[in-house]
Amino acid sequence: MIEWSESTIRSFRKTLLDWYDAHGRHLPWRRDHDPYHVWVSEIMLQQTQVNTVIPYYEHFMAEFPTVTDLANAPEAKLMKAWEGLGYYSRARNLQKAAKQIVNERGGQWPQTAEGLQELAGIGPYTAGAIASIAFNEPVPAVDGNAFRVFARLLEIDLDIAKPQTRPVFERVIGRIMSPDRPGDFNQAVMDLGASYMSAKNPDSAHSPVKAFNQAYLDGVEMQYPVKSKKPKPVKVAYYGLVIRHDDQFLMQKRPSDGLLANFWTFPLIAEDDVLAMSETPELVTEEERLSLLEKLVQQEFGLTVRVIPMGGKPVKHTFTHRQWLITLLSAEVKPDADLSFFPGKWLSSDELTRMALPKVQEKLLTRVHQIQ
Repeated sequence: MIEWSESTIRSFRKTLLDWYDAHGRHLPWRRDHDPYHVWVSEIMLQQTQVNTVIPYYEHFMAEFPTVTDLANAPEAKLMKAWEGLGYYSRARNLQKAAKQIVNERGGQWPQTAEGLQELAGIGPYTAGAIASIAFNEPVPAVDGNAFRVFARLLEIDLDIAKPQTRPVFERVIGRIMSPDRPGDFNQAVMDLGASYMSAKNPDSAHSPVKAFNQAYLDGVEMQYPVKSKKPKPVKVAYYGLVIRHDDQFLMQKRPSDGLLANFWTFPLIAEDDVLAMSETPELVTEEERLSLLEKLVQQEFGLTVRVIPMGGKPVKHTFTHRQWLITLLSAEVKPDADLSFFPGKWLSSDELTRMALPKVQEKLLTRVHQIQ
Protein backbone atom coordinates (compact mmCIF):
# COMPACT_ATOMS: atom_id res chain seq x y z
CA MET A 1 0.00 0.00 0.00
CA ILE A 2 1.25 3.47 -0.94
CA GLU A 3 1.63 5.97 1.92
CA TRP A 4 0.81 9.63 1.19
CA SER A 5 2.54 12.57 2.84
CA GLU A 6 0.53 15.33 4.48
CA SER A 7 1.20 17.64 1.52
CA THR A 8 -0.06 14.99 -0.91
CA ILE A 9 -3.18 14.51 1.19
CA ARG A 10 -3.91 18.25 1.19
CA SER A 11 -3.35 18.42 -2.56
CA PHE A 12 -5.66 15.44 -3.16
CA ARG A 13 -8.44 16.93 -1.01
CA LYS A 14 -8.33 20.21 -2.90
CA THR A 15 -8.22 18.54 -6.32
CA LEU A 16 -11.12 16.22 -5.52
CA LEU A 17 -13.36 18.85 -3.93
CA ASP A 18 -12.67 21.46 -6.63
CA TRP A 19 -13.77 18.88 -9.20
CA TYR A 20 -16.84 17.97 -7.16
CA ASP A 21 -17.85 21.61 -6.78
CA ALA A 22 -17.74 22.05 -10.55
CA HIS A 23 -18.98 18.65 -11.75
CA GLY A 24 -20.73 16.80 -8.93
CA ARG A 25 -23.98 15.07 -9.88
CA HIS A 26 -27.19 17.00 -9.25
CA LEU A 27 -29.35 14.45 -7.47
CA PRO A 28 -32.69 15.08 -5.73
CA TRP A 29 -31.43 13.92 -2.33
CA ARG A 30 -28.55 16.40 -2.55
CA ARG A 31 -30.80 19.45 -2.57
CA ASP A 32 -30.31 19.71 1.19
CA HIS A 33 -28.58 17.89 4.03
CA ASP A 34 -31.71 16.55 5.71
CA PRO A 35 -30.80 13.20 7.35
CA TYR A 36 -34.16 11.72 6.31
CA HIS A 37 -33.46 12.44 2.65
CA VAL A 38 -29.90 11.16 2.85
CA TRP A 39 -31.00 8.01 4.67
CA VAL A 40 -33.84 7.04 2.32
CA SER A 41 -31.69 7.61 -0.77
CA GLU A 42 -28.82 5.55 0.61
CA ILE A 43 -31.09 2.63 1.48
CA MET A 44 -32.67 2.75 -1.98
CA LEU A 45 -29.27 2.87 -3.65
CA GLN A 46 -28.25 -0.43 -2.09
CA GLN A 47 -28.24 -2.97 -4.93
CA THR A 48 -29.93 -0.44 -7.26
CA GLN A 49 -28.65 1.98 -9.93
CA VAL A 50 -28.95 5.75 -9.45
CA ASN A 51 -31.13 6.30 -12.52
CA THR A 52 -33.55 3.64 -11.33
CA VAL A 53 -33.72 5.10 -7.82
CA ILE A 54 -34.49 8.73 -8.77
CA PRO A 55 -38.20 8.29 -9.69
CA TYR A 56 -38.73 5.91 -6.77
CA TYR A 57 -37.17 8.44 -4.40
CA GLU A 58 -39.33 11.29 -5.71
CA HIS A 59 -42.50 9.20 -5.39
CA PHE A 60 -41.50 7.95 -1.93
CA MET A 61 -40.97 11.48 -0.67
CA ALA A 62 -44.34 12.53 -2.05
CA GLU A 63 -45.99 9.62 -0.21
CA PHE A 64 -43.99 9.95 3.04
CA PRO A 65 -42.64 13.53 3.29
CA THR A 66 -41.28 13.14 6.84
CA VAL A 67 -39.88 10.43 9.06
CA THR A 68 -43.11 10.64 11.10
CA ASP A 69 -45.18 9.94 7.97
CA LEU A 70 -43.03 6.91 7.29
CA ALA A 71 -43.28 5.65 10.87
CA ASN A 72 -47.08 5.85 10.79
CA ALA A 73 -47.64 4.52 7.26
CA PRO A 74 -49.67 1.32 6.71
CA GLU A 75 -47.32 -1.46 5.69
CA ALA A 76 -49.30 -2.19 2.51
CA LYS A 77 -48.85 1.43 1.36
CA LEU A 78 -45.13 1.28 2.13
CA MET A 79 -44.68 -1.98 0.25
CA LYS A 80 -46.56 -0.61 -2.76
CA ALA A 81 -44.30 2.45 -2.84
CA TRP A 82 -41.28 0.14 -2.73
CA GLU A 83 -42.62 -2.27 -5.35
CA GLY A 84 -40.05 -2.92 -8.08
CA LEU A 85 -36.99 -2.01 -6.01
CA GLY A 86 -36.74 -5.52 -4.53
CA TYR A 87 -34.96 -6.54 -1.33
CA TYR A 88 -38.11 -5.63 0.60
CA SER A 89 -36.44 -6.09 3.98
CA ARG A 90 -34.88 -2.68 3.28
CA ALA A 91 -38.31 -1.04 3.33
CA ARG A 92 -39.33 -2.86 6.49
CA ASN A 93 -36.14 -1.79 8.23
CA LEU A 94 -36.75 1.79 7.09
CA GLN A 95 -40.07 1.79 8.89
CA LYS A 96 -38.60 0.07 11.97
CA ALA A 97 -35.91 2.74 12.18
CA ALA A 98 -38.45 5.51 11.59
CA LYS A 99 -40.49 4.21 14.53
CA GLN A 100 -37.35 4.13 16.67
CA ILE A 101 -36.67 7.79 15.84
CA VAL A 102 -40.25 8.93 16.35
CA ASN A 103 -41.37 6.76 19.26
CA GLU A 104 -38.16 6.15 21.20
CA ARG A 105 -36.11 9.27 20.46
CA GLY A 106 -38.76 11.96 20.29
CA GLY A 107 -38.10 12.59 16.62
CA GLN A 108 -34.41 13.33 17.22
CA TRP A 109 -31.79 11.72 15.00
CA PRO A 110 -28.54 10.30 16.39
CA GLN A 111 -25.87 12.64 15.04
CA THR A 112 -22.88 10.28 14.98
CA ALA A 113 -22.12 7.24 12.87
CA GLU A 114 -21.90 5.14 16.01
CA GLY A 115 -25.32 6.29 17.22
CA LEU A 116 -26.92 5.85 13.81
CA GLN A 117 -25.93 2.18 13.75
CA GLU A 118 -28.31 1.61 16.66
CA LEU A 119 -31.18 2.09 14.19
CA ALA A 120 -32.63 -0.87 12.27
CA GLY A 121 -31.01 -1.58 8.92
CA ILE A 122 -28.23 1.01 9.22
CA GLY A 123 -24.74 -0.42 8.86
CA PRO A 124 -21.29 1.22 8.81
CA TYR A 125 -21.53 2.63 5.29
CA THR A 126 -25.01 4.15 5.61
CA ALA A 127 -24.15 5.52 9.04
CA GLY A 128 -21.02 7.12 7.64
CA ALA A 129 -22.94 8.67 4.75
CA ILE A 130 -25.66 10.16 6.98
CA ALA A 131 -23.28 11.34 9.71
CA SER A 132 -20.90 13.03 7.28
CA ILE A 133 -23.46 14.59 4.94
CA ALA A 134 -26.18 15.56 7.42
CA PHE A 135 -24.14 16.20 10.57
CA ASN A 136 -20.66 17.00 9.20
CA GLU A 137 -18.96 14.24 11.20
CA PRO A 138 -15.56 13.46 9.63
CA VAL A 139 -16.19 9.75 9.16
CA PRO A 140 -15.72 7.81 5.89
CA ALA A 141 -18.57 6.12 4.02
CA VAL A 142 -16.96 2.98 2.68
CA ASP A 143 -19.00 1.31 -0.05
CA GLY A 144 -18.01 -0.37 -3.31
CA ASN A 145 -17.02 2.94 -4.84
CA ALA A 146 -14.76 3.87 -1.93
CA PHE A 147 -13.14 0.43 -1.91
CA ARG A 148 -12.41 0.67 -5.64
CA VAL A 149 -11.25 4.30 -5.65
CA PHE A 150 -8.80 3.99 -2.76
CA ALA A 151 -7.61 0.50 -3.67
CA ARG A 152 -6.51 1.98 -7.01
CA LEU A 153 -5.18 5.25 -5.67
CA LEU A 154 -3.01 3.55 -3.06
CA GLU A 155 -2.60 0.06 -4.55
CA ILE A 156 -4.16 -1.60 -1.50
CA ASP A 157 -3.81 -5.35 -2.03
CA LEU A 158 -6.28 -6.50 0.65
CA ASP A 159 -9.29 -8.60 -0.37
CA ILE A 160 -12.34 -6.34 -0.04
CA ALA A 161 -14.64 -9.38 0.23
CA LYS A 162 -13.19 -10.15 3.68
CA PRO A 163 -14.78 -8.39 6.69
CA GLN A 164 -11.42 -7.55 8.27
CA THR A 165 -10.52 -5.37 5.27
CA ARG A 166 -13.14 -2.68 5.94
CA PRO A 167 -11.51 -1.29 9.11
CA VAL A 168 -8.24 -0.87 7.21
CA PHE A 169 -9.94 1.20 4.48
CA GLU A 170 -11.82 3.20 7.11
CA ARG A 171 -8.56 4.12 8.83
CA VAL A 172 -6.83 4.99 5.56
CA ILE A 173 -9.71 7.08 4.20
CA GLY A 174 -10.26 8.67 7.60
CA ARG A 175 -6.74 10.08 7.49
CA ILE A 176 -7.16 11.39 3.93
CA MET A 177 -10.71 12.79 3.98
CA SER A 178 -11.47 16.47 4.46
CA PRO A 179 -12.18 17.27 8.12
CA ASP A 180 -14.02 20.44 7.07
CA ARG A 181 -16.20 18.99 4.28
CA PRO A 182 -16.56 15.29 5.07
CA GLY A 183 -19.98 14.94 3.42
CA ASP A 184 -18.83 16.53 0.17
CA PHE A 185 -15.67 14.42 0.28
CA ASN A 186 -17.65 11.18 0.59
CA GLN A 187 -20.06 12.21 -2.16
CA ALA A 188 -17.15 13.20 -4.40
CA VAL A 189 -15.68 9.72 -3.94
CA MET A 190 -19.07 8.24 -4.87
CA ASP A 191 -19.17 10.33 -8.06
CA LEU A 192 -15.58 9.53 -8.92
CA GLY A 193 -16.25 5.80 -8.54
CA ALA A 194 -19.33 6.09 -10.74
CA SER A 195 -17.47 7.89 -13.54
CA TYR A 196 -13.74 8.12 -14.11
CA MET A 197 -12.90 5.26 -11.76
CA SER A 198 -15.79 2.91 -12.58
CA ALA A 199 -15.43 -0.86 -12.25
CA LYS A 200 -15.41 -1.95 -15.89
CA ASN A 201 -14.65 1.02 -18.12
CA PRO A 202 -12.60 3.59 -16.18
CA ASP A 203 -11.39 6.73 -17.90
CA SER A 204 -8.40 7.48 -15.73
CA ALA A 205 -6.56 9.25 -18.52
CA HIS A 206 -9.02 12.14 -18.10
CA SER A 207 -9.68 11.74 -14.38
CA PRO A 208 -9.24 14.82 -12.17
CA VAL A 209 -7.18 12.67 -9.78
CA LYS A 210 -5.09 10.93 -12.44
CA ALA A 211 -1.84 12.13 -10.84
CA PHE A 212 -2.79 10.39 -7.56
CA ASN A 213 -3.91 7.09 -9.10
CA GLN A 214 -0.89 4.85 -8.53
CA ALA A 215 -2.50 1.76 -10.04
CA TYR A 216 -3.19 3.69 -13.26
CA LEU A 217 0.33 5.14 -13.33
CA ASP A 218 1.75 1.63 -12.88
CA GLY A 219 -0.52 0.17 -15.59
CA VAL A 220 -2.25 -2.25 -13.21
CA GLU A 221 -5.53 -0.43 -12.59
CA MET A 222 -7.78 -3.34 -13.50
CA GLN A 223 -6.11 -5.51 -10.87
CA TYR A 224 -7.76 -3.37 -8.19
CA PRO A 225 -9.67 -3.77 -6.01
CA VAL A 226 -8.69 -7.29 -5.01
CA LYS A 227 -11.86 -9.28 -4.49
CA SER A 228 -12.39 -13.01 -4.15
CA LYS A 229 -15.28 -14.45 -6.11
CA LYS A 230 -18.63 -15.02 -4.44
CA PRO A 231 -19.91 -18.60 -4.37
CA LYS A 232 -22.58 -19.30 -6.95
CA PRO A 233 -26.17 -19.13 -5.67
CA VAL A 234 -27.55 -22.49 -4.56
CA LYS A 235 -30.28 -23.70 -6.92
CA VAL A 236 -33.60 -24.61 -5.30
CA ALA A 237 -36.43 -26.17 -7.32
CA TYR A 238 -40.08 -25.34 -6.64
CA TYR A 239 -43.46 -26.14 -8.08
CA GLY A 240 -45.72 -23.12 -8.49
CA LEU A 241 -49.45 -23.92 -8.45
CA VAL A 242 -51.62 -21.75 -10.69
CA ILE A 243 -55.09 -22.24 -9.26
CA ARG A 244 -57.81 -20.18 -10.94
CA HIS A 245 -61.53 -19.71 -10.59
CA ASP A 246 -63.11 -17.16 -12.91
CA ASP A 247 -60.98 -14.00 -12.43
CA GLN A 248 -59.44 -15.12 -9.16
CA PHE A 249 -56.22 -16.86 -8.19
CA LEU A 250 -55.71 -18.84 -5.03
CA MET A 251 -52.70 -17.06 -3.49
CA GLN A 252 -50.46 -18.04 -0.61
CA LYS A 253 -49.14 -15.59 1.99
CA ARG A 254 -45.49 -16.28 2.69
CA PRO A 255 -44.35 -16.85 6.30
CA SER A 256 -43.39 -13.83 8.42
CA ASP A 257 -39.70 -14.68 8.24
CA GLY A 258 -37.34 -15.87 5.51
CA LEU A 259 -37.36 -14.90 1.84
CA LEU A 260 -40.38 -12.87 0.65
CA ALA A 261 -41.69 -12.60 4.19
CA ASN A 262 -45.43 -11.69 4.30
CA PHE A 263 -45.73 -11.34 0.52
CA TRP A 264 -48.34 -13.00 -1.67
CA THR A 265 -47.32 -15.58 -4.28
CA PHE A 266 -48.75 -18.55 -6.09
CA PRO A 267 -48.52 -21.54 -3.72
CA LEU A 268 -44.89 -22.68 -3.89
CA ILE A 269 -43.96 -26.26 -2.99
CA ALA A 270 -40.28 -27.22 -2.74
CA GLU A 271 -39.37 -30.14 -4.98
CA ASP A 272 -37.29 -31.64 -2.16
CA ASP A 273 -40.40 -31.76 0.03
CA VAL A 274 -42.23 -33.64 -2.71
CA LEU A 275 -39.41 -36.14 -3.21
CA ALA A 276 -39.21 -36.69 0.54
CA MET A 277 -42.63 -38.33 0.25
CA SER A 278 -40.98 -41.25 -1.56
CA GLU A 279 -38.72 -43.94 -0.08
CA THR A 280 -36.74 -43.98 -3.35
CA PRO A 281 -36.66 -40.32 -4.50
CA GLU A 282 -33.92 -40.97 -7.05
CA LEU A 283 -36.26 -43.33 -8.93
CA VAL A 284 -39.38 -41.16 -8.97
CA THR A 285 -40.80 -40.49 -12.45
CA GLU A 286 -42.34 -37.16 -13.45
CA GLU A 287 -45.83 -38.63 -13.29
CA GLU A 288 -45.14 -39.94 -9.79
CA ARG A 289 -43.82 -36.53 -8.72
CA LEU A 290 -47.13 -34.91 -9.61
CA SER A 291 -49.03 -37.59 -7.69
CA LEU A 292 -46.77 -37.06 -4.67
CA LEU A 293 -47.30 -33.30 -4.97
CA GLU A 294 -51.07 -33.75 -4.84
CA LYS A 295 -50.69 -35.91 -1.72
CA LEU A 296 -48.44 -33.34 -0.08
CA VAL A 297 -50.91 -30.52 -0.69
CA GLN A 298 -53.67 -32.68 0.77
CA GLN A 299 -51.62 -33.46 3.88
CA GLU A 300 -50.29 -29.93 4.44
CA PHE A 301 -53.34 -27.84 3.57
CA GLY A 302 -56.29 -30.23 3.46
CA LEU A 303 -56.86 -29.32 -0.21
CA THR A 304 -57.71 -31.83 -2.90
CA VAL A 305 -55.99 -30.73 -6.11
CA ARG A 306 -55.34 -32.12 -9.55
CA VAL A 307 -52.19 -30.73 -11.16
CA ILE A 308 -51.38 -30.48 -14.88
CA PRO A 309 -48.03 -29.32 -16.36
CA MET A 310 -48.28 -25.95 -18.09
CA GLY A 311 -45.19 -26.46 -20.23
CA GLY A 312 -42.23 -24.16 -20.76
CA LYS A 313 -38.95 -23.78 -18.92
CA PRO A 314 -38.88 -23.12 -15.18
CA VAL A 315 -39.07 -19.48 -14.14
CA LYS A 316 -35.72 -18.37 -12.69
CA HIS A 317 -35.27 -15.83 -9.93
CA THR A 318 -31.95 -15.18 -8.20
CA PHE A 319 -31.59 -13.91 -4.65
CA THR A 320 -28.19 -13.19 -3.13
CA HIS A 321 -27.44 -16.79 -2.11
CA ARG A 322 -30.30 -18.69 -3.74
CA GLN A 323 -31.64 -19.20 -7.23
CA TRP A 324 -35.23 -20.40 -7.40
CA LEU A 325 -36.28 -22.53 -10.39
CA ILE A 326 -40.09 -22.62 -10.42
CA THR A 327 -41.99 -25.09 -12.61
CA LEU A 328 -45.53 -23.83 -13.15
CA LEU A 329 -48.39 -26.29 -12.86
CA SER A 330 -52.05 -25.66 -13.49
CA ALA A 331 -54.05 -26.94 -10.53
CA GLU A 332 -57.75 -27.39 -10.00
CA VAL A 333 -59.40 -26.80 -6.63
CA LYS A 334 -63.10 -26.47 -5.93
CA PRO A 335 -63.97 -22.75 -5.42
CA ASP A 336 -65.80 -23.62 -2.19
CA ALA A 337 -62.87 -25.69 -0.88
CA ASP A 338 -62.13 -25.43 2.84
CA LEU A 339 -59.15 -23.06 3.24
CA SER A 340 -58.94 -23.41 7.02
CA PHE A 341 -55.46 -24.92 6.86
CA PHE A 342 -54.20 -22.97 3.85
CA PRO A 343 -52.21 -19.75 4.49
CA GLY A 344 -53.93 -17.74 1.79
CA LYS A 345 -57.11 -16.80 -0.03
CA TRP A 346 -58.70 -16.10 -3.41
CA LEU A 347 -57.58 -12.78 -4.91
CA SER A 348 -58.87 -11.14 -8.07
CA SER A 349 -56.64 -9.73 -10.80
CA ASP A 350 -57.66 -6.21 -9.73
CA GLU A 351 -56.68 -6.91 -6.13
CA LEU A 352 -53.30 -8.26 -7.23
CA THR A 353 -52.70 -5.13 -9.30
CA ARG A 354 -53.19 -2.93 -6.24
CA MET A 355 -50.92 -5.04 -4.04
CA ALA A 356 -47.14 -4.94 -3.75
CA LEU A 357 -45.93 -8.18 -5.29
CA PRO A 358 -42.38 -9.51 -5.16
CA LYS A 359 -40.47 -9.59 -8.43
CA VAL A 360 -40.59 -13.36 -8.63
CA GLN A 361 -44.40 -13.32 -8.49
CA GLU A 362 -44.49 -10.71 -11.25
CA LYS A 363 -42.35 -13.05 -13.35
CA LEU A 364 -44.73 -15.94 -12.64
CA LEU A 365 -47.79 -13.88 -13.62
CA THR A 366 -46.09 -12.76 -16.81
CA ARG A 367 -45.33 -16.38 -17.73
CA VAL A 368 -48.91 -17.42 -17.03
CA HIS A 369 -50.25 -14.68 -19.32
CA GLN A 370 -47.79 -15.75 -22.03
CA ILE A 371 -48.90 -19.36 -21.86
CA GLN A 372 -52.65 -18.58 -21.97
